[in-house]
Amino acid sequence: MPTITILPHPEYCPDGRQVSAPAGTSICEALLDNGVEIEHACDQVCACTTCHVVVRKGFASLSEMEENEEDMLDRAWGLEADSRLSCQAIIGREDLTVEIPRYSINHAKEKKA
Repeated sequence: MPTITILPHPEYCPDGRQVSAPAGTSICEALLDNGVEIEHACDQVCACTTCHVVVRKGFASLSEMEENEEDMLDRAWGLEADSRLSCQAIIGREDLTVEIPRYSINHAKEKKA
């Protein structure tokens, strides 16, 4: 099972973390399943950019990016060459290192009960 190393983020993962997830899972699902409450305002349907991550290691092992994701990423804060929407990036068999950007385009967040 691949390991995802999450780099420290002041809100979602202050000390950084490592989690395991089965291949075929999205990065977003893997983080949420392991208690890392990454934003996902559109409920993981590729309609926003709040789940944007930068893949620092293992980018090539992820599923290929589809056109809709490419179009949405153009709106992401802090876009980089190795950016992905975590709800669309399906984990392969390699370990990953991801960074959650400090900011997103979401100006207000709702706490889920």
